[in-house]
Amino acid sequence: MLQIENLHAYYGAIEALKGINLTVPDGKIVCLIGANGAGKTTTLKSISGMVKHTGTIKFNGEDLSKASSKQVNKTGVIHVPEGRLVFPGLTVRENLEVGTISWHGFFGHASFEEEIEKVFALFPRLEERKDQQAWSLSGGEQQMLAIGRGLMARPKLLMLDEPSMGLAPLVIEEVFKKIREINEQGISILLIEQNAKRALESSDYAYIIEQGEIRFEGNAKELENDERIAKAYLGNFTKKD
Repeated sequence: MLQIENLHAYYGAIEALKGINLTVPDGKIVCLIGANGAGKTTTLKSISGMVKHTGTIKFNGEDLSKASSKQVNKTGVIHVPEGRLVFPGLTVRENLEVGTISWHGFFGHASFEEEIEKVFALFPRLEERKDQQAWSLSGGEQQMLAIGRGLMARPKLLMLDEPSMGLAPLVIEEVFKKIREINEQGISILLIEQNAKRALESSDYAYIIEQGEIRFEGNAKELENDERIAKAYLGNFTKKD
């Protein structure tokens, strides 16, 4: 589904990604894990057209290497950013409506109501709080809202950047349960996660990135059980990228 080849990304003269290769197969959860500043968030921003980059990015055979963020969204590649970034002065329902902005004519149609009901079925607390402003939600509820807003864009590939950041353990458990449910609906997921153990437990395949380069990749369960990987990495991913 998603194929990245020889991806380099830059912030001015600084090379943040140094020729990475990465694939997300259809219907799978793939995680990208690494230490603070390794290039995880930059990878998602490159795919989304937000960062200057070179290399090849293809989605379902369509070349997105030079695509704008709007063009990327229209293909069904949807980015849920780090830090949630909900609109605090808008209600829950209004935030979800914003998720349809790339679908011309979608808002107000029967299909819009169908999509929002799907989000409420997945996250019942959002329906309970649909008329509350987003600033008044808890951190976990804001994360659910950010994911729900992404789902309103009808993703084929959902890219999640640090969905557990700043959340309590019980809330993290709920968020990851919902991520699996989303995947079971047929939506592929590219996951960046500071909790490396949790990411590996939830994913089919994993990449480990260091200083802008992929150092390891493989079946997520095998990497999780690899003593070398556990010793070198699993205790170290506590900071955000």
